[in-house]
Amino acid sequence: MKKLLMALSAAVLLLGAPVASFAGSAYLIMDAKSGKVLASDNADDLNHPASLTKMMTLYLTFEAIHRGKLSWNSAIPVSRNAAAKPPTKLGLKPGSTLTVRDAVDGMIIKSANDAATAMGEALGGSESGFARIMTQKARELGMRRTVFTNPSGLPSMEQVTTARDMSTLAVALINNYPQEYRLFSQSGFTYRGSRIRGHNNLMYRYEGMDGIKTGYTNASGFNIVSAVRQGNRRVIGVVMGGATARGRDAFMASLLNRYVPKATSAASSRLVASVGGAKQVEVASATDDVAVDVDAQTTATARTATTRKHAEFTPSPTPLAYAATTNVTVPVDRPMAMDEIQNAGKPATAGGWQVQIAATPTAQAAKDLLSEAQSKAGDALANAAPYTEAVGKGRSTVYRARFVGFDSRDEANTACAALKRKDFNCMLLPNKG
Repeated sequence: MKKLLMALSAAVLLLGAPVASFAGSAYLIMDAKSGKVLASDNADDLNHPASLTKMMTLYLTFEAIHRGKLSWNSAIPVSRNAAAKPPTKLGLKPGSTLTVRDAVDGMIIKSANDAATAMGEALGGSESGFARIMTQKARELGMRRTVFTNPSGLPSMEQVTTARDMSTLAVALINNYPQEYRLFSQSGFTYRGSRIRGHNNLMYRYEGMDGIKTGYTNASGFNIVSAVRQGNRRVIGVVMGGATARGRDAFMASLLNRYVPKATSAASSRLVASVGGAKQVEVASATDDVAVDVDAQTTATARTATTRKHAEFTPSPTPLAYAATTNVTVPVDRPMAMDEIQNAGKPATAGGWQVQIAATPTAQAAKDLLSEAQSKAGDALANAAPYTEAVGKGRSTVYRARFVGFDSRDEANTACAALKRKDFNCMLLPNKG
């Protein structure tokens, strides 16, 4: 009997380990004017986003509004699936509708799972279809380690992000949708005659904080992303894995008290995000368009501390409901250098297969990422050549970071597997040059 109890206890520990491994504490405080990380701990460790996920659902909602695919008064249908989501929720009924404005307010203030699901289904055709779009948009914005599997943030082992990635998303919301971003500062809204108060309590009492979102599940712990403006200083803070909401808020406040005064006070209207330590990136803009391959595989690594296994996310075909809104613009803050212009016009060298690891906003970011990948992947890339390809024109240019020169699919697949073991995303492409 004792042996049986021990076996059962071990089984419980093993089953619980993957969840516990993601509920680690992490934080990042970033000067959003310079992209400098002022303080961080475990900023690139994987954690579950919980309702921070709704930040991306909201981003894509704002994008659809700006592209004319939705208006604030558009009626969003409520499916049986959306209505059945557990709280927090607005209590939507199957077969009913709600306006985009109510859905947005519900997501921001109430963190309503039914509203988020209804919006995701309307834009993506299904939760899984919208999740594919969310993950693709995350890559375009520079969120390297995030995988979304639903629009709400309800528990899913495969839905993961990092503190750094969430700070990047916050910058994108502020930069690209400044008018809509102001909605994150609301203390409440009226829905069907009832006043609903928000629960981002720290925002209501911390001087200069104007957003943006909290989240909680058992697996994630208590999460928060905060944006603070004090004078010309602009700081983004992320805390993940708090034990209690009160403790999370107190910790965030203590970090902000210490590090906001250290942020630059230089005048600047556009914010930048930190990517991979000292590297910086300007997040994508919504003003112009450049096509993104919608049939390309988007992969992401979801590693647990106990098993260190990799879960691959492969997108489904783009839903028709959202097919016209999957473009993105990445602004380039300088003209293309001559070697980049020449490089952009060349075929991708000899060899039958290529491996692409990213599409970045600048050529230098692509080159830096390729250099880092080559140093970490070792022998698997010994015979491959780094290749940067510019796509688009002017401010609509993005830079594909690829390794080329693989003689066979198997050779390219081996390289891709080695890259995934080092936490790089990759996809195989036949050489069309």
